[in-house]
Amino acid sequence: MDGNGVTGGALLVIVGPTAVGKTGISIRLAQELCGEIISADSRQVYRGMDIGTDKVSISDREGVAHHLIDIVDLDETLTLAQFQRSAYAAIDDVLERGRLPILVGGSGQYVWAVVEGWGVPEVAPRHALRSRLDALSSDELARWLQSLDPIAADRIDQRNRRRVIRALEVALTTGRPISTLQRKTPPPYEILVIGLSLPRRALYRNIDERIDQMMDRGLVNETRRLAERYGWDVPALSGLGYAQIGVYLRGDATLEEAVAATKRETRRFVRSQSNWFKPDDSRIVWFDVSCKEAAEATIARTVRDWLNG
Repeated sequence: MDGNGVTGGALLVIVGPTAVGKTGISIRLAQELCGEIISADSRQVYRGMDIGTDKVSISDREGVAHHLIDIVDLDETLTLAQFQRSAYAAIDDVLERGRLPILVGGSGQYVWAVVEGWGVPEVAPRHALRSRLDALSSDELARWLQSLDPIAADRIDQRNRRRVIRALEVALTTGRPISTLQRKTPPPYEILVIGLSLPRRALYRNIDERIDQMMDRGLVNETRRLAERYGWDVPALSGLGYAQIGVYLRGDATLEEAVAATKRETRRFVRSQSNWFKPDDSRIVWFDVSCKEAAEATIARTVRDWLNG
């Protein structure tokens, strides 16, 4: 192992927007290539958030080993540094058993923290400070971050209050901008990053169908159960789907309005994901998965050629 605590070896990475089909393709690749999947999804880490995160089914996890799913409760904190360490440990474990680690996710911050070896600040949550920051408006937070750390302000989606507050928390606690603390030490893996894409109309159709299926599977009951156990103030319940269903459960919207808002906000989120996974990013080999079977065959061939190269 090197100074990062990671060993060398091949790491396959699969990225792309929500509802593009990462789960299915990654499972089939894992089956064909003796692989195991390391989840890079910032919400599937939470126990109990199953339907609203479209979590990989238990049967699929029994067929292909998955790591970093269901590792914290909703009232626990998982920092980016903790995720990064856990991901490296999982990757090394898979490599040491002679199998192929496949990092899969749409959470760009999680993916690139692992792939690029970000030097993530080790700053524990300051709950009192977070409460004071959370009382400010999004515009006030954005202006403050712009003054303290303009680089981070340009990188972070200002609608993502949690990330803005975290950047402010680090800057105010350490006296240094988070952007200057995130120095990169790439891990010693041979890395191939595969990107999955769909035309926007097809992707939006997938999103709508996925959310309708979540409703059929019981998203309302899941949200109610989690809120009864943890309360509405846990940050995890401010995520897509749960936040909108929460508005309905508190009597401030009809169910139809909540579903429509979930679809609308998910489309908006997909657009923000493109800031992390750009079509012109030379690190990513992109595949249009409109014709799923043909795309899967081409991707599998590409990965085999890379592994044998």
